[in-house]
Amino acid sequence: MNSEPPRVDFWTSLLRGWNGRCPRCGEGSLFGSFLKMKSRCTACDLGFEPYRADDAPAYFTIFVVGHIVVPLVLLVERWGNEPPLWVHALLWLPLSVVLALYLLPHIKGTVIALLWAQRIAAPKPSAGGVDSSA
Repeated sequence: MNSEPPRVDFWTSLLRGWNGRCPRCGEGSLFGSFLKMKSRCTACDLGFEPYRADDAPAYFTIFVVGHIVVPLVLLVERWGNEPPLWVHALLWLPLSVVLALYLLPHIKGTVIALLWAQRIAAPKPSAGGVDSSA
């Protein structure tokens, strides 16, 4: 067995992240539950903890959902003869929730894969948790 897996193409790692797989080997899962990241890949033992997505997936998800839903709202408003607000609520609230729930884990996996591919790891916390340079 090789000690180091072969080098992975940038787009391959992003696609693996999109699918919730380890960006290095593509075998292990990134998530233990819906959005909870595993600490390591079960297949290649890559540590996922240094690659923190933080708020980026939520931001990108809101961005994408907004760019899908808002034009549809405007189209329905324009060509639907100004339907009542309950029609808009009935259409766009469920669509927004379903899109967000579908996209969030995919975008989070892609962000983690991007961080891994670019070797952007979160800094390790200092021993005391307080900046000692001050």
